[in-house]
Amino acid sequence: LVLLWLVAFSECIVIIPLMEVNIMRKTVSEKNLLHNFLKEHAYRLPQTSTRNSNITSVPIKNLADLLYVGYITIGTPPQEFRVMFDTGSPDLWVHSISCSRSACYQRNTFKHQESSTYRNTNKSFVIVYGTGRLKGYLAYDTVRIGDLVSTNQPFGLSQEAHGLEKRPFDGILGLSYPNKSRIGGLPVFDNLKKQGAISEPVFAFYLTKRKVNGSVLMLGGVDRAYYKGPLHWVPVMQASEWVVHMESITMEGKLIGCSGGCEAALDSGTSLIRGPTSSVTNFQRLIRATPHDSEHYVSCLAIDSLPPLIFTINGIGYPVTAGDYILKDYQGRCRSAIKGGTEVIRLRPRETWVLGDVFLRLYFSVFDRGNNRIGLA
Repeated sequence: LVLLWLVAFSECIVIIPLMEVNIMRKTVSEKNLLHNFLKEHAYRLPQTSTRNSNITSVPIKNLADLLYVGYITIGTPPQEFRVMFDTGSPDLWVHSISCSRSACYQRNTFKHQESSTYRNTNKSFVIVYGTGRLKGYLAYDTVRIGDLVSTNQPFGLSQEAHGLEKRPFDGILGLSYPNKSRIGGLPVFDNLKKQGAISEPVFAFYLTKRKVNGSVLMLGGVDRAYYKGPLHWVPVMQASEWVVHMESITMEGKLIGCSGGCEAALDSGTSLIRGPTSSVTNFQRLIRATPHDSEHYVSCLAIDSLPPLIFTINGIGYPVTAGDYILKDYQGRCRSAIKGGTEVIRLRPRETWVLGDVFLRLYFSVFDRGNNRIGLA
């Protein structure tokens, strides 16, 4: 055990526990479930995990039933925040104490006057997400993730937020490339590397499915105990975002999407799998899903008979079974976790799919900034 601890310490691998949060869509405000959840799961500073620690599991984003969040602190003395770790964006932001919007209610807000290491700026920012937007200003302070410390870290303080009212997190910590920054300054991961807090520019996700404990974010290295077989490496298409080339998406040998190849974004900040509306509509028809409002539903009895979707990336097929692409909602109905709209959200000339947590729960994922590649196992 001592040897294992020394190895982990020498490799500068820091493992961040994540906590699973069930999101009851469309009833959160009606039944005050979010308030009760936040009251039940009071803020607390988790201890840094080692190989023998318990790991906590988490869900992501209110487009699905699950959201993955973890804890960081900002300021001196530390103020704790529950954040979503997002590979689809690079910026860190939390709500400011001056935020008066409903999206900031029931959230921890940053009290800048209580931090001795806080530094203000006059630079403002606006960030637009697929389901919301916020505006605020740039600031600097000390950020801690487990035992990792990033000093003089640029981050955003939200003063206005729209469309984020039902998201049970205090902010977002982006893990994408710095060129996509909307607030300016070096992202947390880049700053940790620059300041020598991590030895390798690598992070990894192990996301579990519907378990209280288990999910983990690793920074600075990879714990091989969390996956089986080899890591299959895929180069990113550009050293600016976590997007890879995908060859096809098939079901029982029939092409569902990605004809002639397409782009696939591996996005921990998206709960579902998303693609072009035309391809997704064809898929819903094949599984005989019935549309209702913005969702598509199937009989729960049909799940065992539905075939898997095969996502072929760099010559390797990654199956997603019906038990994974069909989710059960709070009423016990079974809804499709495949949604359209990337032609509007992503605004890219090529066909684009977003492989969110529905996919990432099945495959251990390593994001290697040093070599601009993603590993899947």
